[in-house]
Amino acid sequence: MPRFAVSPGIGALIFMVFSSELFLFYFLPCALAVYYLARGRGRNLVLTGVSYLFYGWANPLFMVLMLGSTAVDYMCGRAMTGGFSIPRGQDLPLLERDGHRTRKQRVAVFVSVLSNLSLLGFFKYFNFATDNYDALVNFIGLPGLSLDLVIRITLPLGISFYTFQSMSYTIDVYRGKARAVRNIIDFACYVSMFPQLVAGPIIRFSEVADQLLQRSHTFEKFSRGVAFLGLGLAKKILLANPCGKVADLAFDAGSLGILDAWYGVVAYAFQIYFDFSGYSDMAIGLGLMLGFVFPKNFDSPYRSQSITEFWRRWHISLSSWLRDYLYVPLGGNRRGPTRTYVNLSIVMLLGGLWHGAAWNFIIWGAMHGGMLAFERTTGKDALYRRLPKAMRVAITFTIVLFSWVFFRAETLGAASRYFGHLFGFGDVQAGAGLLGGIMYQPYYVLTFLVAALVVWGAPQTWDFSRRITPVRAVVTLALFWMSLAVLFTQSFNPFIYFIF
Repeated sequence: MPRFAVSPGIGALIFMVFSSELFLFYFLPCALAVYYLARGRGRNLVLTGVSYLFYGWANPLFMVLMLGSTAVDYMCGRAMTGGFSIPRGQDLPLLERDGHRTRKQRVAVFVSVLSNLSLLGFFKYFNFATDNYDALVNFIGLPGLSLDLVIRITLPLGISFYTFQSMSYTIDVYRGKARAVRNIIDFACYVSMFPQLVAGPIIRFSEVADQLLQRSHTFEKFSRGVAFLGLGLAKKILLANPCGKVADLAFDAGSLGILDAWYGVVAYAFQIYFDFSGYSDMAIGLGLMLGFVFPKNFDSPYRSQSITEFWRRWHISLSSWLRDYLYVPLGGNRRGPTRTYVNLSIVMLLGGLWHGAAWNFIIWGAMHGGMLAFERTTGKDALYRRLPKAMRVAITFTIVLFSWVFFRAETLGAASRYFGHLFGFGDVQAGAGLLGGIMYQPYYVLTFLVAALVVWGAPQTWDFSRRITPVRAVVTLALFWMSLAVLFTQSFNPFIYFIF
């Protein structure tokens, strides 16, 4: 029987994940068959249809939200470039980059940004806002003003990703960096493409605009796509899931020894990296199989020698999006050192809030923003240059580990207790030793060591798949089939970033 995944972060919703029998053995073969049976521009229509089916599997109402967002941004793009008055067959004009913008153009981009942020804000932060409001009025002794709402808003899958993606289109049209789309099917295809729809990478329109109109489908491209898919699946099934079990045991434990706590948080660091980078690899691979070339989203981030470098390597599509659409408009580093530090802090605070509606994520963002500002204040070269490279990497990784505690812990209290475990504060209960009997099983320890070897010693999927030699093909296929075999035995198969 096909297995489904239920995300606890978005309610009891059943959806397809790439590492499931439903997707690999049913949806993907059918989608590829229908896609390649179509011809020319009809493939965009087919891809849009199967993407909506993929997205609506959890809840058909999600499709209505995405369709509404798509329609608004499409109309805003057309409004900025002459509406529907441009004759058919003629390209829509590309706005001058530094040219004057009319009131109609300013209103159009404002409507697009406001509608996307309102959609994201309501569905992602409504529960968070009402809960904190109730907590505040109760704290100050005014319980009669509390809302006490029974209704809870369900978070639609991938809304953080497709709203950012769709919004970047209208902003780029307004800035003169992209030409508006005439065909709404092409634009709907861009927004809804199932490979990167619900967990990224965040694809900018300028990166695929020409590919939406014309793209090549070659054996070499398809082969590299299969390699990306196989290696990404191996990251997810063979490394992320076992490391995730260790992390869950550690973070859910009431009492931990120091070694157990460090083992657990490093296991979580491996889980979230292999989970998300594995998903990105599979997304890039699926894109290649459909003729699209997506940009790299991870660049061995745990090899970074500073937090500044870490954010050039981790979730590249998000960090570059925040830079170009938030940091630069805020003034970037053009308005003096103080304003630069403030801008960095604001961007990372909002980046934390983008990941989740909880104070833990805000603190996670604040930690990274504070480190980015600190490194810029001292000059990261002056701060790190006297240390050996291995020590610079170790220090950076340790800082990232501390931030992952807030990212993983359910509450601020849980994060505080976990930090206590890391530094040996508090008594270790007698029963805590029983946890080690599970966490240190040979299978989990071996997986942990292999994960470390891959993180700091193995080539990236992007480089490994660039040239498919016979040896690399055998390795990739072996890992792919091993992943499929293990998949049938695993009941623990979440995708972390589906809840963001």
